[in-house]
Amino acid sequence: MRKALLHFFIVIFCLLFINDINTQLLAAQVPESFSSIVKLRAKSVVNISTTTIVKEKAQAFPFFPGLPFDDERIHKRRSLGSGFIIDKEGYILTNYHVIDKAQDIRVRLWDESEYKAEVIGKDQKTDIALIKINTDKTLPVAPLGDSDLLEVGDWVVAIGNPFGLGHTVTAGIVSAKGRILGAGPYDDFIQTDAAINPGNSGGPLFNLNAEVVGINTAIFSTSGGNIGIGFAIPINLAKDIIISLKEKGYVERGWLGVTVQKITPDIAKAFGLEEAGGALVADITKGSPAEKGGLKRGDVIIEYDGKKVKDMYELSRYVASTPIGATIPVKVYRDGKLIELKITIEKLSEQTYTPETFIEKVFGMRVKTLHPAIAEQYGIKDGGAIMVTGVDEMSPASRENIRKGDIILEVNRKRVSSVEEMATLLKDIRRGETVIMLLKRNSGYIFVSLKVE
Repeated sequence: MRKALLHFFIVIFCLLFINDINTQLLAAQVPESFSSIVKLRAKSVVNISTTTIVKEKAQAFPFFPGLPFDDERIHKRRSLGSGFIIDKEGYILTNYHVIDKAQDIRVRLWDESEYKAEVIGKDQKTDIALIKINTDKTLPVAPLGDSDLLEVGDWVVAIGNPFGLGHTVTAGIVSAKGRILGAGPYDDFIQTDAAINPGNSGGPLFNLNAEVVGINTAIFSTSGGNIGIGFAIPINLAKDIIISLKEKGYVERGWLGVTVQKITPDIAKAFGLEEAGGALVADITKGSPAEKGGLKRGDVIIEYDGKKVKDMYELSRYVASTPIGATIPVKVYRDGKLIELKITIEKLSEQTYTPETFIEKVFGMRVKTLHPAIAEQYGIKDGGAIMVTGVDEMSPASRENIRKGDIILEVNRKRVSSVEEMATLLKDIRRGETVIMLLKRNSGYIFVSLKVE
């Protein structure tokens, strides 16, 4: 009996001891304060205000809506954002959408001094811009860290200008990595629950070493304010293009010339793949590097330049960052065999068709992919979808009353969950043919018929 009691107390003591150690370890990982980061880096964060001249047509006789617009009104649109100083010469990193189309950009520093900024370079596809101010002051610099080292659960700190309230500090953790939001072809967002609100755009996301690991860019919200879901561009993506923005004002990207689609578990099984990874080649542009290098429709690209291709989005980022003229080994799975090709990457020009530009050319509407998690917020439960972000005047889409904010669910009675899937379905469309689309508009559904002109 005594031995049993002794063993019981020993077990209880060990459990309490282990629990105490675990508690201490957990406490050691949770910082008591973020004040040291704020003291070190807050001065490197700037507030950005922009002014844009907007011209709008106004109706001279509003009570007679049938009469034409015969008056043009001009007004100024002002907006706020954030940025951070990346070197002592006055270069500042921010978002493209913060300074896009602005005629006047003003930067306010930590001491309330204000400077006019010039745009050095900008890149819409990644939503990154580089601006510069000229001053004799010694400017505090925010060092750039390594966003690849971030782990889900790591602490991060955001500093910015939400709602015009300068140098506001919030903290949270990395909620997820590699988020695809449909914002652009090179999506790779860090998701965080650190409070990000309108005006935070362009500001830095710091790790506990007081290094910038992201550029705060977007929020998901049903109210316009923070609900714990914010997104930041990984700083490693920005590192790749800062030099190009400095030297050329734009980003020069590699071009492969393929339309690729996601590998689903069913597709993986049909192609004899062990897992649903890689990028399935759905189409090849004539005369492209892909055609010259021997890629074929139906190939599954599983490795690019020695790097495993996780999905179609990762392939796009790899190709875009490849130096023009470089010959790259590409491993593909074809007819049950693994083969390696050598492909020489060419320059992606603005005239080179992407799925987005193809759809805009055919129908006159701009579109973007909605990630399934985002689509679900619009009541779509069976995967991603395509949102209309703009419609050109006098286009087929405009004539059929397609509107900004409409969500495309089906094309010719087939479910589509991405812009790439939609473009693949339409690749053989000919002038004079009709396309049927199912749209979700607000809480209802409608079919529209578009004739290709």
